[in-house]
Parts: sequence; structure tokens; C-alpha cells
Amino acid sequence: MQETQTSERQAGVGFKTGLQFASPGSARRPLAAHKKRGLLASLADAIAAARDSRRSFVLLPFAMIFGMMVYAQLPFEPDPIAQAAVGLTLCLTLVLLHRSPLLPGVFIASAFWVGFCLLSFHGWAFGTNMLARPAYGAFEAKIAEVLSANPDGQRIVVYGFKAVSDDRVPPIRMARIVAPAEPLLRSGDVISGSMRLVPVPGPILPGAYDGQFHSYFSGIGAYGTITRDFALAARAASMTPASWIEDARAAIGRRIASVLEGSSAAIGRAMVVGNQSAITDETRELMATSGLAHIYSISGLHLSIVAGGMFWLVRLGLAALPISARRLPIKKIAACFGLTAAIGYLALAGGFSNVPAFRSALMLALIFGAVLAGRRALTMRNVAIAALLIIAIDPSSVFRPSFQLSFAAVVGLIGTYELPRRATEKQTNWMRRTVSTVWGTALTSLIAGTATLLFSAYHFQQTAPLGVIGNVLVLPVVSLVIMPFALLSVLAMPFSMEGVFLQIMGWGIDRMVDGAALVSRWSEGLAGNPLLIGTSLVIGVAALAWFAFLNNWWRFLGPALALPLILLFGFDQRPDLLIADSTQAVALRSGDNMGLITGKTGSFAVDVWSQHYQKEINASSPDARCDNLGCIANTEQFSIAVVKNAAAFAEDCGLHDLLITRMRAPHTCHNKQIIDADDLQTGGVHWLAWDQSIHQFKLRTAIPNVTRPWRVAPR
Repeated sequence: MQETQTSERQAGVGFKTGLQFASPGSARRPLAAHKKRGLLASLADAIAAARDSRRSFVLLPFAMIFGMMVYAQLPFEPDPIAQAAVGLTLCLTLVLLHRSPLLPGVFIASAFWVGFCLLSFHGWAFGTNMLARPAYGAFEAKIAEVLSANPDGQRIVVYGFKAVSDDRVPPIRMARIVAPAEPLLRSGDVISGSMRLVPVPGPILPGAYDGQFHSYFSGIGAYGTITRDFALAARAASMTPASWIEDARAAIGRRIASVLEGSSAAIGRAMVVGNQSAITDETRELMATSGLAHIYSISGLHLSIVAGGMFWLVRLGLAALPISARRLPIKKIAACFGLTAAIGYLALAGGFSNVPAFRSALMLALIFGAVLAGRRALTMRNVAIAALLIIAIDPSSVFRPSFQLSFAAVVGLIGTYELPRRATEKQTNWMRRTVSTVWGTALTSLIAGTATLLFSAYHFQQTAPLGVIGNVLVLPVVSLVIMPFALLSVLAMPFSMEGVFLQIMGWGIDRMVDGAALVSRWSEGLAGNPLLIGTSLVIGVAALAWFAFLNNWWRFLGPALALPLILLFGFDQRPDLLIADSTQAVALRSGDNMGLITGKTGSFAVDVWSQHYQKEINASSPDARCDNLGCIANTEQFSIAVVKNAAAFAEDCGLHDLLITRMRAPHTCHNKQIIDADDLQTGGVHWLAWDQSIHQFKLRTAIPNVTRPWRVAPR
């Protein structure tokens, strides 16, 4: 009898219930219902287990990210008093519910509100007025940072403008300008010259990278160039650590360029000192299509090799000495050396200004800190701590592709690492170790590539279907040749013995580029061109939060549900018309191709449009005809008039579905839709798609409003 009851419990179906339903169909119904209840109960148990193990902490950075997303989409700046009132209410709620089971939910709500308010505070502390119209004059300014230096010029950030003559000083905090290549500049230097400052341009397409947003939170209110009379007015009063590091970076870059040439020198400088300015567009495209663009951007891969290599070497050396092996905590000592190597590499990579390198160094600091504290290093909690610190220091970086890609990759890798797996025996055979290493590289690349697929598709409209193969081919060269000999070359530079090490590093870079070219050829015709809208990012971040929160196989439910949601709600349509704001370009779609009604190919806007939609925009549209007064374009669905001369208004007003002009349209013009100079000035680039149901264009603007502090408002 006891055995029967046990078997009933194991089967999960009561014996009496089975006897009461004789027909096969009726017997399946309670079994299916039980399985359904079992799945739901299993999911509920997984959520409860994650909550009980305090996994709610990992949701805090996601809540802050969602808060910042909401803030960025508001049409107006929120009231600071209202923000403070809600914050105080949440603080009071936390105190009152400190022993309540609702406390984790209140913490998450508080994190959301902190994220919502963080950008406002950051803008108040570091923001700037945005230059509204071009400014010209002779100014003195002090250098805050040297971004890059090459034979074509130096990109610098300056502040503290002073008028040399009677010119009006621009009301901005800082500006990013291009200066001549000589003399070499450093932080703290004072320069002078005739400068041309222009407003920071807005996005080139709706939803594209927003230079105004990121410049505002960096304190940069204008872009500019030095047109003439450039002079170094004064050197920095004293050498600061920042200027010393800049000199060291410049010297290392020159040493690399003196030994290597072409793409080898450009990629070498990028991987050693973080200067990517010399990498050509062809090389960038080649590396992107092969899934290897992350290699020349200093990030977790490079810092892990350098810091991890230092950790391994020091630990091996100390373990080889009997005295130190018995008496010293060699693992903790090696962790200190690894942390020092990571900080040094971060300084050479550009310090805090190199956001991907800073994030990776911060993550390594947490890992080595866990080693020093005797704690587990690779945990989702450490990922959350690193994300919280980065968000607090540089909240606008959340909207950059680099943050999203690296954050998604780390969450995916740590989440997969946390899953229970069968213990593997230590491999002693060299062939098995090689196969295991290749398999580990391929699996790591597959996980990271899958985790970042949505974000790379959204930002770059490009996928690398053979990226796993590219990484398997190239990463051994990067890990065993390029990075080790890059480190040796830097260590040998004080003794002028770096030549042979740089040549070996250059050989490795050449082999890496060869591998990228091979994989890129294999990828021809396979790379997709997905067009996604912002909704897809919201879905992706929510799926990533679910994946991070749970710690068993139920974590894959979030990504599995995200896929159909993105297919249903995340894809964008191609436009029928694109109108540039700062040039004459107006591009019309005819079938699968696009051609210009007005404007010229080769302009920045047209090149970006071609790259975004992966379709070359032709120099002219077959549906358009032009004269001295303007152009007319007729398709099977609609007609467009582009007015260049005011005399054309009398003829074109009221006769076309859309009228476009770079002038102000007269009030007597009564078209269904008109886009004139005022619209282009406030909205920026215009995206239009014909809606046959209402016989009118659906319209999006790159600049949704000019009411936020980072927008260049018309005056």
C-alpha cells in the first residue's frame, strides 16, 4: 500500500482520479491541466527562489535605465520640485516598509525614480548652453582634453574662452575643435587663433545617434575649427598626471607608427592607446561584417588579457618559489598586480573618457576585489554593481551603443556561466585541450554575439552571421600574439628595444585582418539589414532584465518571448522620402532604389542614409524633373514639389500632395502638407512614408522637440 501511494505521488496523478475517467480523451485532460499547473508552479518557484536569494538587487540598474528612457522621451523638462517630492515620498515609504515583503518592489521603484532624476541632476552639474548659430572670432581657450592627434590635425576639447579682440565670447562651457597637427598639445595648454564655431548637429535620422544629447551632458556646446593665426599662447603651468599620460600616449603612438604602416599601425594604435582616428572606413566595414569590430576598441577582451596575463604570471612565479608558495597569499598578491595592470592600461587607453575601457576596468576591479576578499568573482551582483557605478558617473552613456553592447554581452556570459553544468575532467591530452579551447572560444563568441545581436542590429543595421567563425579564427592570434607583444613592446620602449616586438604585433594584426577579409567574403549575401525602432530596445532591455534576475533555465523565457514581440512590434518600414535639414538633399524612393530630387551625392547626410539603409542613393530620381524654379516628382501614388525660387509658389501651391521649400512658405499656400525652412530648422531631418488610407504622408522628425535643454532652439 505504501509503495502504491509513493508511485502515485511520483506520477503526479491521483489513483482515484484515474479510475473516475475511463475514456482516453477525458483522462488526458486532467494530466494536461496538471502539467500546466506544474509549469506555472515551477516558474513561480523560480521567481520566489530568485527573490529569496536577493536577486532583486540585479534589477536596480535596469530600473534606473528604464527611468532614464522615460526622462529622455518627455516633451518638456520635469519640474524639479515635483521630482524632489516624489523622491521624498519614496524615501519615507522605504523607512515605513523596511520589514515588509514589499520592500524589494519599493527599492526597484526608487531606482526607477533615481534614474528618472539622474539626467536632470547631471545636466545641472555638467551641462552647458548650446550654441544656436555659427560664431566667428579670435579667441583664447584652455585645453581640457586631447582626444586624438594625427598628421591631419588634433581633436581637442577647450574651455574658458576669452576674446582676443572685440569679438563676442560664445556663451558655452566647452567646445570640441580641430586644431593643426603642430605643435603637439596637452591638457592645460592655452591656445589662440581665429575660430569658427558651429552648433552641434542633431541626429541624421529619427532615432539615430544624437550628438546634441551626448554633447550637452559632456558640457560641449559647439563644434569648431581653427581657421587661421593658430598659436600656442602658453604651455601648462605644470605637468599634471593627465598631461603626463597624454604625452606618454602620443609618444607610444609615434613609436608604433615609426615601425608599422597602414592598417597595422592604425589598428595597433587603437589597441594600445585607444586612438582609432587613423582606421579607414574600409577597415571598419571589413571588421564589422566579419563580427570583429570589437577587437580594435579597447574593452573587456584587451583588459582581461593584460590584467589576467599579469595575474597568471605573478601567481605562477610566486608559486614556483617554495618560500613564497608556503608563506605568502600568492593569489591575493597576484590579484593586486592584475588590478595595477588594468589601471595602467586604462590610463593609456584614455582613462575615464574611454567609456568601454573604463567599464571593463571597473568590472575587473570588482573581480580582483572579490579575490582579495575571498568571495566569488564572476557573479551577476558584481555586474549590477559595476552598472550602477557607471550609470551614476556617466548616465548618458546608457544611450551609447558601446554601453548597451558590453552590458548585454557580460550579462549573457555571466548568466550562462551561472547555470548548473556537469563537472568536466581535467584534460591532460594536448589535442583535447586544444579542442576544448576552440570550443570555449566558439561558445563564448556565440553567447556574446547572441546577447548583443538586437543592439548591434538596432544601432548599425548590420548583422555578422559568421561572427562566431571570425572570432574562433582571430581570437587566438589576438590573445597569443597581438596583445602579449603589444604589452612587451610598451615595456621595452623606455629602452628603445620595442622594434622586434612591434613587428611581431604587426604580423599578428595583418593575420587578423586577413581572417576578417576571409570571413567577410564568406558573409557576402548573408548579412541582413534589419530596421528596428526604439520599441525593440525596450523589449530587449526587459528581456535582459528577466535573464539577469532568474538563476535557472527559466531565465531563457524572457529572450524567447522577446523574439516574437520584436517581430510584431519592433521593425520599421523604409521611407518614401528623406529631407535633409542642412543641405539641399531630398531623396525619393522608386521601387527598391532611392534617388535624389535635389542635392548631391557625397554629402554627409546622403552617405549616412545610404549606409543606414544599405542601399546606394542615386544621383538623380527617375520620377523627378527640374528647372530653374524647382523640381516636380510624380509617382503612381503621390506628387511632390520642391520650390527653389519664390516665383514657383504661385504655380505649385495647392497642386501637389507635398510641397518642400528651404524658404518660408507664404500663408496663401494651401497644400495638404508643407515642409518649409521653419520646419527643417526645428525638426531637423524629415522622414516621410506615404499612407494610402489617408492619402497623406506619415512624418517623423529627427528632432522631436526643441524644448529640452540639449536642443539647439531656433532664435
